[in-house]
Amino acid sequence: MAAKTNTQERTQVRAQAKWVRMSARKARIVLDNLRGRTVPEARTVLAFTPRAAAREIDRVLASAVANAESAHGLDGDELVVLEAFADEGPTLKRWRARARGRVNRIRKRTCHITIVVAGNPASGRPRPQKAAKPESESAPTPATPAAEAPPAEEKPKRRSPAKKKQEVPA
Repeated sequence: MAAKTNTQERTQVRAQAKWVRMSARKARIVLDNLRGRTVPEARTVLAFTPRAAAREIDRVLASAVANAESAHGLDGDELVVLEAFADEGPTLKRWRARARGRVNRIRKRTCHITIVVAGNPASGRPRPQKAAKPESESAPTPATPAAEAPPAEEKPKRRSPAKKKQEVPA
């Protein structure tokens, strides 16, 4: 976890997952959809992304939000994803036996996923709220219950399952 404060008084909080067993190229496809989004929106995108990278990235995003909430007292729903990137990590090299005594190399790639979140500058202002209507301007209430709208039709009652008929001995 690292926190920076830049000149605009915007606290940035970072979370990083290292040595994730996935290629950086596959992780970048999902990360491209997160930059600039609010955290709730990014979580929704990740929840409906059918890629394995989405699960790992969701864990990193949750960690960044938890860092911001615990260490800096920021509201998790008001954060914005500033940066999201995946760097290549070390590659594990393995060998696979092939025909006629030859081998092929298998590269098991890893990556380091980093997500930087910051407070939303638009959220610093209080949200405009609807003005409450005074009681006198509300619609007049009917004096008699007969003047009220007729009640909605009731649903038919559910029938009990049919019972098997017993044979009558003759």
